[in-house]
Amino acid sequence: MKVAFIGLGVMGYPMAGHLAAAGYGVTVYNRTAARAEAWCAEHGGARGATPAEAADGADLVFVCVGNDDDVRAVVLGEQGALPVMAAGSLLVDHTTASARLARELQGAAAARGVAFLDAPVSGGQAGAEKGALTVMAGGDEDAFAHAEPVLAAYARCARRLGPAGSGQLAKMVNQICIAGVVQGLAEGLAFAERAGLDGAAVVEVIAQGAAQSWQMENRYETMLAGDYEHGFAVDWMRKDLGLVLEEANRHKLGLPLTSLVDSFYADVQHMGGGRWDTSSLFARLRAIADLGPEER
Repeated sequence: MKVAFIGLGVMGYPMAGHLAAAGYGVTVYNRTAARAEAWCAEHGGARGATPAEAADGADLVFVCVGNDDDVRAVVLGEQGALPVMAAGSLLVDHTTASARLARELQGAAAARGVAFLDAPVSGGQAGAEKGALTVMAGGDEDAFAHAEPVLAAYARCARRLGPAGSGQLAKMVNQICIAGVVQGLAEGLAFAERAGLDGAAVVEVIAQGAAQSWQMENRYETMLAGDYEHGFAVDWMRKDLGLVLEEANRHKLGLPLTSLVDSFYADVQHMGGGRWDTSSLFARLRAIADLGPEER
């Protein structure tokens, strides 16, 4: 089976690598050509000079880029993938984007006889490198059944959640829950520090009970160490939460906690932490704690 992978960022690079390791014939495209050349040197495969060149003749085309506009450029643009895809092929968009875009791509793909899945992922850079991502998919059942064994190259869990757009909506639920959990962990650690407790010792105890979470198990040590270089950046989280709040507004639903945490991430950006990972909410609380009463 021939596949194309468009977008070799911190997620796409290892995901495409897993496809190559699984024996698929992979052609890649990346906006920065040097990145694609490095991937080919490491994994073999071929490089397309444009998204269209990478997608030409592929049975499946995977996309993992930055935002809605990026997806439109590499899929629908003048040198985009979709115009060269053959009837019966499948387009899978792993970008975290809007549900509106997913429905738009579903319509454009269907007009060419191409199947489509919106399939954002969770698990971060570490999950991509380990081949242990979670895939939330929207689209037709037949399209998902066709893609599922291929997705297994880098996903430990992949599930179809409904028609086109459902994958993006599920990813929004994921980000809502993460935002609240990370803020809660940051506040707990800040409280422990100010109260004179050993934060690490406290977490090691409470992680055995109902407070346990993935964030607690994987981030408390680096948060206490002030180390925020772990992949999923604040800038990206704010992009995702913007999608969440836009969709919530469309449904006339207030999300007060999500809105508040989004504003806290804006504070982290103002601190120069736009490229820090999402656990850097703790850095914000430490900075506030260091201020005098008149500055808070």
